[in-house]
Amino acid sequence: MPATESNSIFQGDRNTWLPLWLLNLYRLILSGLFLSLFQLGPIPSILGQHDAQLFFATSLTYFGISILFSITIHRRQPGLETQAHIQVFTDIIALTLLMHASGGITSGLGLLLVAVIAGAGIVLTGRLGFLHAAFASVAVLGEQIYAHLSDSFFTTAYTQAGILGTLFFATALLAHILARQARESEALARQRSLDLANLEQLNAYVVRNVQSGVIVVDNNMQVRLINPSARKLLGKPEIQPYQGLASYLPELNRLLDQWKKHPTHTRYRLQQQVTPQELLIRFEQIGEEHSTGTIIYIESSSEIAQRAQQMKLASLGRVTAGIAHEIRNPLGAISHAAQLLAESEHLDKGDSRMIEIIRNHSTRMNSIIESVLQLSRRDKSVPKKILLADWLHEFMEEFAQIEKLSEQQYSIQIEPVETKISFDPKHLHQLLWNLCRNALEHGLADTPEEFRLSLNGGIDLDSRQPYLDIIDNGPGIETSRIEEIFEPFVTSQASGTGLGLYICRELCELNQAHIEYKPTPSGGSRFRILFHAAIEIEQE
Repeated sequence: MPATESNSIFQGDRNTWLPLWLLNLYRLILSGLFLSLFQLGPIPSILGQHDAQLFFATSLTYFGISILFSITIHRRQPGLETQAHIQVFTDIIALTLLMHASGGITSGLGLLLVAVIAGAGIVLTGRLGFLHAAFASVAVLGEQIYAHLSDSFFTTAYTQAGILGTLFFATALLAHILARQARESEALARQRSLDLANLEQLNAYVVRNVQSGVIVVDNNMQVRLINPSARKLLGKPEIQPYQGLASYLPELNRLLDQWKKHPTHTRYRLQQQVTPQELLIRFEQIGEEHSTGTIIYIESSSEIAQRAQQMKLASLGRVTAGIAHEIRNPLGAISHAAQLLAESEHLDKGDSRMIEIIRNHSTRMNSIIESVLQLSRRDKSVPKKILLADWLHEFMEEFAQIEKLSEQQYSIQIEPVETKISFDPKHLHQLLWNLCRNALEHGLADTPEEFRLSLNGGIDLDSRQPYLDIIDNGPGIETSRIEEIFEPFVTSQASGTGLGLYICRELCELNQAHIEYKPTPSGGSRFRILFHAAIEIEQE
């Protein structure tokens, strides 16, 4: 059969039509073999020895019908069951005639019907195979009766006909059992294949949407799977599956080699150059006994710190709730008592001074409690895209109006002016308010008219990320105290709470930003905020 025909046969439902096609292939080869042997001669003594003309006519007709069956199978018309019945009955009739033409049952050609019965049992479902076995038994027995009545052969072979009929039924039964088991196995395999496909789809969905970066490599260091989070964290959007890890991520490949030499050490740190952030790398082997690959988990240290910070704030909220209940009420009572004592007419100067100290320190303690409560009640970050220049102008107008600053005392310079950041607007407002208020308090307190505040921002050349500098012309911070200024309850003023810069750092971490203090050569203080968002500049 031509290759194009066989390929078309396999299209569609292969499992349904393939057995019938194979049975017809057997029929085509068998009939062609009989016809070829008859034409080439000399004919073997067993083939057509009784009636050569009948043998040739039957072989030729059988071969032509086989070709016709190939066409009907290819066109799928008529249906599978109808074609199977017609073809099997044709086989039984043709092989019975060939057997008679070759000398009857003793020729051995009747055994060829066993293959036909077996094929019919595989193609057709249920017990229809027994129908073909019965028809074949009747055909063989009928041929023997006809040969006996017509004195075609010297001897009769009723016993062989009965044995051959029994073999037909045994073959039909065995084919039925095997076909049923094969179909059950096929159904189970199909169901498992569907389950595996669904599981693979589910795994792909989970890996694709998980926040952590995931890379799967095989034993040849070829990337088999990489999710979008890993591409984003590594800054390698072009890397695709089935590519070498070393060619795209040599540092990660080096860590993987190091882990394979020392598998007990599973966690590593990687300083990313494309996006300036520290990545936490964890390796895990696939397969317990025989390794089939490695899973690489990638997480951003800033995101882990953010989650830890949220947990810390939640714990702090529970603690401060107890502080508010246990301290604020007694503190209120102390303040109220001091106020009542201050109204007494029989107090000397020493007592009045002591009452003033009590009231001042009560006010300071209440301020500390308010700051801690404000920190613990903070909502989760809801970042939004903010056009930095426009937002700063609105903010400084509000700040200058409340703090009574003139337009000459502050300046805003953002380059490029289209720089955008990703930050929670409420958190950004509180962050800058704390920093600007801190600069105003620690600035030129004796000569407030000389106070200057500058807000400069844009794109950092090294990290390629948006930044904002808050610069004042005050005395600055001593070098020995720079390391501790962001710690809670650290302050240089007796009236301060020491929580202002600590809250600023917490707000930055909640929004995946970073704040640091940078001394200025000309004096004063400079706080730099490096935002997490990538550069976004609108094109006009």
